[in-house]
Amino acid sequence: MTVTSDFNSGLIRVSAEGRVAMVELNRPESLNALNLEMIKGLCCSLKDLCSSDEVEIVVLKGAGRAFSAGGDIKMMLAKGDESDFSEVMDSINELAVTLYSMPKITLAAITGAAAGLGLSLALATDYIMAERESKLAMNFIGIGLIPDGGGHYFMKSRLGETKTKHLIWEGKQLTGAEALDMGLIDEISDGNLEEKIAQKLGEWQQKPLQAMIKTKKILVEDNRASLLKTLELEKYAQSKMRQTEDHKEGVKAFLEKRKPNFIGK
Repeated sequence: MTVTSDFNSGLIRVSAEGRVAMVELNRPESLNALNLEMIKGLCCSLKDLCSSDEVEIVVLKGAGRAFSAGGDIKMMLAKGDESDFSEVMDSINELAVTLYSMPKITLAAITGAAAGLGLSLALATDYIMAERESKLAMNFIGIGLIPDGGGHYFMKSRLGETKTKHLIWEGKQLTGAEALDMGLIDEISDGNLEEKIAQKLGEWQQKPLQAMIKTKKILVEDNRASLLKTLELEKYAQSKMRQTEDHKEGVKAFLEKRKPNFIGK
């Protein structure tokens, strides 16, 4: 069974076989950079799967050479009024909560780049599998911004507070192997990632999945208030960061393909 929502014009592809659904970010020409339409489409697709009685496992992956390069730079450069930015952040926050709290077991399959918002989404899943040489980065600092999509919350839950701060401040790009050593992801593949995923799905389907999902639900409910608070703090802080001189310089340097000259203002 293959389903494509009319809402997002094919930007999100969903296919289901048995108890497993594959959700594919389908904007390969932009390394699956997430614009507003794609964010809303992905959220809509995940909500549809939440109500499915058949599907128990959801795999999130990217078409082409990357998982997701992060938020679309054109969306970040948009000069609309504050309500436009608020809509983007509200949509990102809704997506993060939906993905994290799905009553399904979720797996992120990372090929190529998983950066910025793309990495936040991967971290919102229950299990992250990546190619050894994939490139993971929470690189908002490079344009004077902070992680969003719950990035602070999800990284802290995996790394602890101090390592999370340091990684965000550095904006360092990690290989899949480095991310595994740090504890940021759960497994790497040295060869065929799809075969590795199939093996993991086979293991899960031999287990009492409803018991696994019930454990997830308990932990999600215990953590929900903390995640929602983090998302609101990210929204407020991101709005402030967009007004800084460092952000303007970071974007200008990115477009001019040079090193930014930040001044701390």
